[in-house]
Amino acid sequence: MTKRTLGDQGLEVSAIGIGCMGMSEFYGDVDQAEAVATIHAAIDRGVPLIDTADMYGPFTNEELVGRALAGRRDRAVLASKFGSMRGADGAFLGLNGTPGYVRKACDASLRRLGTDHIDLYYLHRVDPDVPVEETVGAMGELMQAGKVRFLGLSEVKPATLRRAHGVHPISALQTEYSLWSREPEDDIIPAVRELGIGYVAYAPLGRGFLSGRIRKFEDLPDGDFRRMVPRFQGENFRKNLDVLEKIESIAERRGVTTAQLALAWVLAQGVVAIPGTERRDLLELNIAATDLELTRTELDEIEAVAPRGFTSGERYPDMAMAEIEK
Repeated sequence: MTKRTLGDQGLEVSAIGIGCMGMSEFYGDVDQAEAVATIHAAIDRGVPLIDTADMYGPFTNEELVGRALAGRRDRAVLASKFGSMRGADGAFLGLNGTPGYVRKACDASLRRLGTDHIDLYYLHRVDPDVPVEETVGAMGELMQAGKVRFLGLSEVKPATLRRAHGVHPISALQTEYSLWSREPEDDIIPAVRELGIGYVAYAPLGRGFLSGRIRKFEDLPDGDFRRMVPRFQGENFRKNLDVLEKIESIAERRGVTTAQLALAWVLAQGVVAIPGTERRDLLELNIAATDLELTRTELDEIEAVAPRGFTSGERYPDMAMAEIEK
């Protein structure tokens, strides 16, 4: 497995990891035993980067990951996130970046994960009511206490990233990035490269859309989070599907799946990607994509059919978009 370094502090990871969110929530029912087996297979196949968050489930995803890592913890690079609060009933309770909450959230995650440290600890969303310097300062104290090894941020604008990095070295920035979410190319990716910060792309397959397995809105099960996402609705979906069909033609000629082509495109940008999967067969397809080298001609062809900004519709519902720094 190809290795990549996140930041200048020495964090080495695999080129791809596993996003575990869908193992517990948002995308419909999941076979929990298969999800645990998939994490086991990932570690055994040289994919140690396992990404979770306290709000997934809520809380149950960290518990699942903790069970899966029992006996394998020393072979994993464990990433988790905090700051987006939820109640035990699943209610979304807003953002919290206060120093006291930083410490409380970390201790709770450590208990659920069954470990004494988190390798990469992210601030999930910036609390607009708390200076990011205060939040990151408290995160740095977690490092000093040995509870966290490296720090990360998620979905922040470059100015906030610079402020945070000035308080304590940030090893990784995580935002959504794929063929249909290329906004980070405008300012985020240039900023992390300038600052020597690693970049982690979540939802590199467009929340499953770029796999080609979702052909109509009705393919999404009842209760699936994507039913609320504008990109999967009405005319937006039809327009996006028109472009997907062109990408599928390129993949077919290359003899790979559309998902593999889309993932290989993300990896060609020199970043780390964490596609979400809860099945071993899909994990194997993702791993195979790491060996897929796209030619300059193929990259140009993909750019021609799926240029920056082609996607129709926002990537989150209004409530979730409001929590993302612009």
